[in-house]
Amino acid sequence: MIQKLIENIKKTNAPIVVGLDPMLNYIPEQIKKAAFAEYGETLEGAAEAIWQYNKKIIDAVYDLIPAVKPQIAMYEQFGLPGLAVFKRTIDYCKEKGLIVIGDVKRGDIGSTSAAYATAHLGKVTVGTQQLTPFGEDFATVNPYLGTDGIKPFLDVCREEKKGIFILVKTSNPSSGEFQDRRIEDAADAASALSVSHTEKDGGSRTLYELVGEKVAEWADSCMGETYSYVGAVVGATYPEVGKVLRRVMPKSFILVPGYGAQGGTAADLAPYFNEDGLGAIVNSSRGIIAAYKQDKYASFGPEHFAEASRAAVVDMIEDIDRALAAR
Repeated sequence: MIQKLIENIKKTNAPIVVGLDPMLNYIPEQIKKAAFAEYGETLEGAAEAIWQYNKKIIDAVYDLIPAVKPQIAMYEQFGLPGLAVFKRTIDYCKEKGLIVIGDVKRGDIGSTSAAYATAHLGKVTVGTQQLTPFGEDFATVNPYLGTDGIKPFLDVCREEKKGIFILVKTSNPSSGEFQDRRIEDAADAASALSVSHTEKDGGSRTLYELVGEKVAEWADSCMGETYSYVGAVVGATYPEVGKVLRRVMPKSFILVPGYGAQGGTAADLAPYFNEDGLGAIVNSSRGIIAAYKQDKYASFGPEHFAEASRAAVVDMIEDIDRALAAR
């Protein structure tokens, strides 16, 4: 599936992923009104509004982009009806030829981790049948529990030719409370890059560097043609960190959140890409799906919110193109 992602990026010339993270306050009143008229002000009504909203945005942008990233929490908050729309959204995006990255941030061990991997990337056995529960192409995974939490996902990735993006350095302001802490670990051989850091910093390196080194190790064990099925999540809000981690994880695609609404700029993105122009895919969520609420796209109005989303995608592609051309 990593090869399909690369092919989609080359075809669209757009290394971006649209985060399908709907909130009810993003959805125009006319859509909510119609959904509530049919299902009432219920979980079912909310789920129907989300589905109609998603569908119109997907229809407006699918030909411009390689991938989407639905965040499962935005659907789970509406219970089983919301999860049904999560699955419906995945299926519809795949019908449109899009790669689907399930932003599920799972992290556990043993049979629990294996069950998560099966739910989102694999197939479950029911009697004599092999059935697909959610069916994403990639999933985001939390590495905090170590190899015990990652190995079940690697097993499914090898079997299904699918992929994962492992959280390494996240874009949120408090990520440094843990991820930036310097550690000493004589048991692990430092990479060439980390050696320079350890010499400078008295024998220590950051936790995110250590996690990045483990991602590189896992990536080597699960390779596609040129890139691994094992990628990483590194926020756009920390470009200097991105430069370090790009070198630590040369064979991993980097999923880059934090562009736009969280403060990351196109100029911050260049270090995340390899010399081949590949190696990274940049996420924008509310900056695209709620574009009509921004002053720049206000002229579209709530009635044409999907057209505003398309305009925001075009602008994002051009913004990233300019930044990469200037590096």
